Amino acid sequence: MTERTNMLETAELSELERGRIDVDDAPVHPQPHSHGLQGGRHLERTFSFDPADFPEPDSHQELWRFAALPRLRPLFAGPPATGTVDVSWPDAAPVQTVPMTDPRLDVVHTPFDRISAVARQRVTEALVVDIGDTAAEPVTLAAKGTGGVSYGHLLVTTRPGSAGTVVLDHRGSGTYAANVELDVADGSSLTFVTIQDWDDDAIHVAAHSARIGRDARLRHINVSFGGSAVRISPLVTFAAPGGDAELLGVFFADAGQHIDARLMVDHSAPNCRSRVNYRGALQGEKARTVWVGDVIIRPQAVGTDTYEANRNLLLTDGARADSVPNLEILTGEVIGAGHASATGRLDDEQLFYLQARGIPRDQARRLIVRGFFADVIEDIGIPELVTRLLAHVDRELELTELTAVNR
Repeated sequence: MTERTNMLETAELSELERGRIDVDDAPVHPQPHSHGLQGGRHLERTFSFDPADFPEPDSHQELWRFAALPRLRPLFAGPPATGTVDVSWPDAAPVQTVPMTDPRLDVVHTPFDRISAVARQRVTEALVVDIGDTAAEPVTLAAKGTGGVSYGHLLVTTRPGSAGTVVLDHRGSGTYAANVELDVADGSSLTFVTIQDWDDDAIHVAAHSARIGRDARLRHINVSFGGSAVRISPLVTFAAPGGDAELLGVFFADAGQHIDARLMVDHSAPNCRSRVNYRGALQGEKARTVWVGDVIIRPQAVGTDTYEANRNLLLTDGARADSVPNLEILTGEVIGAGHASATGRLDDEQLFYLQARGIPRDQARRLIVRGFFADVIEDIGIPELVTRLLAHVDRELELTELTAVNR
């Protein structure tokens, strides 16, 4: 069965790329195996702690088809660490540094690509954030790269019935590969925000694995603005019925930047819900963004309710956005399953409408782009972070306007 969907209102974008739902006519049910996902040709993955179990990435492999391979290549062989990413946090925060032999590690995450396996092999210690109660203030981890190659590992755990927010804020320079584990206990709620606000020369590749317990909720928020090449790969699984996952993303790519988000939501338990909403803007020559959204609904995941959307705004010539939703349904007993994917330019009619009411063109343009991002950014729900992100969008637009004036 193949169905095309057009889910974006024409008022938002003037050009639309239609999404595609692919379901094999005779789907092969996944075989029980701890190191393989055999759901379909797009969703096959290998899970292993040994980098040798993964072939060297190339553009013919689905997992790396749109990646910035020349920039990531130095990480394929797992070079020794030559730099650091220093992480700081408030004194009262429930954070500790532990050796990689800590039994709490590697329970949620098993590497699913070569760089993730390399990072796990090379890292020497991990950070653990334990949300034991309902935390009123976010736990902010300020990560600052000092150059060179470095590796990291983070585990965030919640306890049953607890709620909290963790913000991982990346800045500075360097080549950084990391793994993140999010263990969301039964009846708990976790908001996890990862911000990539690196210097222009930074390389950042991270694999995030989340396990959601019974009646638990995860909000995973991915914000990527800085860096030469940034690739964040969240994988969400449901350990029991009643889980809820919301994945939000915002990215803004300038000339020469390559920002990559490759998501998988694995519905393997009944009566769970997931929502994915990513928005991106691009400006400048060879600005590149990639969004791949994989969702699999396994035979036992009856009562699933899932929807994913990605929308991209091209602000200048020379930019490229790849948007690929993949949805595989292995049971007919679902509440809902769909997706939307769209890429387009600013709508001239919207600009004309605002200018006809006395709003200068640059301000009209800014209003449209702000509106494009606003519902996702404001849904983050952390006031100081919302203000920071909207201010960053404004700065990016000012840069575009200045470039246009100087031409």
